[in-house]
Amino acid sequence: MAKVLIVTGDAAEDLEVMYPYQRLLEEGYEVDIAAPSAKKLQFVVHDFVDGFDTYTEKPGHTWPSDLAFADVDPERYAALVIPGGRAPEYIRNDRDCLEIVRHFAGAGKPIAALCHGPILLAAAGVLKGRESSAYPACAPDVEVAGATWIDSEAHVDGNLVTGRAWPDHPAWMREFMKVLRVATG
Repeated sequence: MAKVLIVTGDAAEDLEVMYPYQRLLEEGYEVDIAAPSAKKLQFVVHDFVDGFDTYTEKPGHTWPSDLAFADVDPERYAALVIPGGRAPEYIRNDRDCLEIVRHFAGAGKPIAALCHGPILLAAAGVLKGRESSAYPACAPDVEVAGATWIDSEAHVDGNLVTGRAWPDHPAWMREFMKVLRVATG
């Protein structure tokens, strides 16, 4: 079965890493998690509390990354998943990570990005002329990158499947699985 790469790091949204990871394994795909370095990652849980203007953050699960961005050969993977949380804020500064994203976009391979994940696509310069959902607070980042922000739980633009946040998981992964099955058919 084809391999799928998840790029993430510390402070990634716990659910946004684990749900696609387990869903892809369930479908029979091999999945690797890449991060700035191969180490145990600390994920976080974002939730909303009455009276707060934005989400709160609590420690989540820990999970090992399989390899460092510098060790990724993107040719070995059929698709890319970019979870949200705060990880995209700093992994977008990693040159190896940006090259990984550019490889998938340039090759037209399936890409799933959720919540803050599209800010990594913006930093890689691969959103121009595209449509992308994202966490609503990231809409300006999507638009500055030359894309149109779409308020959708599962927006499909060719090979790109995006959503707003973890409540969108069922619709987001359902659409991504359709794109992935066609690509790996």
